[in-house]
Amino acid sequence: MNSSQIVLSDNNNSDIYAIGRYIANHITENWQTLLLKNQDKLLNAFNKAGDMAYGAYCYKLFRPVHQQLKYAGLHPSPWFPGDFNISREWGNANQSDQQRWMWSTIKSNEGKALGTIVTIIFHDHTQFRLPHQPQVIALTETSKEGVVKVLSKRSTDFKNALEFQIEYAEYLHSLENEG
Repeated sequence: MNSSQIVLSDNNNSDIYAIGRYIANHITENWQTLLLKNQDKLLNAFNKAGDMAYGAYCYKLFRPVHQQLKYAGLHPSPWFPGDFNISREWGNANQSDQQRWMWSTIKSNEGKALGTIVTIIFHDHTQFRLPHQPQVIALTETSKEGVVKVLSKRSTDFKNALEFQIEYAEYLHSLENEG
């Protein structure tokens, strides 16, 4: 498959897998080059704003994907890598090898949902570093509940992790209880 274009089939049920392969190929070809090319800017962003530097990296990584999807008449909702508020994160105890799972539903120009692309971003909270190549998982499920169910079966860590908005609310509540 040529990663510069998305190859769709006549079978709509396989389109989400073709889109997933396209995005995975794009990531494989570009993730490290993008890191090296923007290393100073991303390190500076991390030093000033912490983890928001990973958002800047994802924007740069996925911008060409968004352009190609638009050209193919497809629209991710929300934009890649997905909705941070419902994402889930876990990792090692020293926070140097974390993974955050987010997702976007892919829709046609007509509004038909083709499936969901899950994006896994590996990252480090102690310094700006991506310990592993980002990954994608293509799913035919399109509802939040369906995606969570499938991912929970796939990963016990995902199943046991809290959505960001819930985790953050609990964190804020714990701070109130300290004071």
